Amino acid sequence: MSGDTTAQLIWGVGALALVGSSLAARRLPLAQSLKMALAWVAIFAGVFVLFLFRGEAGSVWRRATAEFRGDAGVVEGRTLGVARSDDGHFRVRGTVNGVAVDFLIDSGATVTTLSAEAAAATHVEIGGGFPVALETANGMATARRASARALAIGPIVQHDPPLLVSDGLGETNLLGMSFLKGLKRWRVEGDSLVLEP
Repeated sequence: MSGDTTAQLIWGVGALALVGSSLAARRLPLAQSLKMALAWVAIFAGVFVLFLFRGEAGSVWRRATAEFRGDAGVVEGRTLGVARSDDGHFRVRGTVNGVAVDFLIDSGATVTTLSAEAAAATHVEIGGGFPVALETANGMATARRASARALAIGPIVQHDPPLLVSDGLGETNLLGMSFLKGLKRWRVEGDSLVLEP
């Protein structure tokens, strides 16, 4: 046996003797003492497992807190992971001109489109040209071209993004291909949409 192994063995026997003597001094029935000892073993094993998987536990914690707060998603470095919502779509909170806006990520939408309400709240500049005809899942709608200083989703920021503003979307704001094309890569992995700037 090496010196380190001997020291660990002595420490382990001493710890067991300390716990055993404290239980014996309390003069508890053997069954109750064993229950308490097993409870402590389970607590230490749980702490040890959490320590071993602290990286994975941290990732789970970040995803859970992002879900509860309604944040953009889980950020790993500069990559953003967006969890699929209960309705099967990917929804994310971002900012337009520094004002929080909830988006539905829609790869079928050519241009990122804001509702009239979101456009007013974010102070985007609506152009005076002819309206744009949009074919949506709910039928035809019209929109106006608009401009914003910045559109941010988590750590991903695009300056002067092309936007449309439409009354025909209700309260829905669509994060379209005009945003997604500006990324290095985007993909669906299981129940997450991964955005890489």
